[in-house]
Order: sequence, then structure tokens, then C-alpha cells
Amino acid sequence: MPPATTTEPTRCAWEPWHDLMLRYHDEEWGVPSHDDRHLFEMLTLEGAQAGLSWTTILNKRENYRRAFDGFDIDKVARYREADINRLLADAGIVRNRAKIAATIGNARAMLVVCDDFGSFDAYIWRFVGGTPRRNAFRSLPDLPASTPESDAMSKDLKKRGFGFVGATICYAFMQAVGMVNDHEVTCFRYNQV
Repeated sequence: MPPATTTEPTRCAWEPWHDLMLRYHDEEWGVPSHDDRHLFEMLTLEGAQAGLSWTTILNKRENYRRAFDGFDIDKVARYREADINRLLADAGIVRNRAKIAATIGNARAMLVVCDDFGSFDAYIWRFVGGTPRRNAFRSLPDLPASTPESDAMSKDLKKRGFGFVGATICYAFMQAVGMVNDHEVTCFRYNQV
């Protein structure tokens, strides 16, 4: 009797595949998120990625969670110069002063948004009318770097004092938190999220 064979599901054409990337793709990317802490985490990580690979950031994710108090928005908003110096000395994260300062500034700006809208979730999901956009891309090169929605989000976030929130970062954030479903149509996750 021939050995049983297992067939890997068809996934988006990301490279390279490794355990963390597989879990991220299969369990998280594109799943609608409405948790302010998770939204803050993903906005931070997408900003940290600027100029780097997502693999680099994904490998540092647990270090980011530790370094930024589990992305507790209230705690991070209270960080001062001593915290910036501590973070600049932390080899487990991207030690870039501008990115670290933006994370702290973003926590402060997020608190204001929460006061104005009730939650960051209520604010940010307005850019897609509260419902995930379902795209139908066939291959990775078809995905846009930004969209009119991510452009509008970027502009409004900047106006509210957020940093490292360019249109491309905003679109990657939208993909990560399920505001858009950009799994390739042949990917097994496309119809699941």
C-alpha cells in the first residue's frame, strides 16, 4: 500500500515561507480585527517595517510586544525620554529613534481618537465604510501599493498627529487587519476571511 500523501493548500505567492510566516498568513493576515490593542500593534509593526522586510518584523514581533508593554495604548502614551533610551538599547526591536518616537506619538494620538470616536476601531473602519473590501487579485504583482482609501486614511492620520503612516504603510495595515481581503483568489484563505 503506497504511503498517504498530504497536499499543502494553495496559498498566496509569498516568499519565503517559514513557520512564523505560515501561521501569520494562515491565521491572521486579512482577518477583520476590531480590537484597539491589536490595531495599535499592527500599525506599529507596519510602520516599523518601512525599509525592511516583513520577515524581519515578524521575527521581532514578540520582542515588540515585550518592549512596548503588550501594546497597552495607555502605557505607551506615557513613555518619556528614559523609555526611548531603553528602546534604543533593545536589540530585539528595530532601533530607529524616529520609528520609536512615532509609536509613542501614535499611542497619544490614538487616545485622542478614542475620545473623539469611542474607539480607534470605530474611527479606522470608517475608511472602508465599516465592511471589509473583498478584492479579486490573481497574483502578488496585481496588488496595489496604495488605494484612494489608504491615501485618505494616511492624510487623516497625519492630520491627527500620527507618524509613519504613509499611504503604502496604511494599505499594508488595511490588509493586515482585514479591512481589505487581498488573499489571491486561488489561496485557500480567500473564501475563509
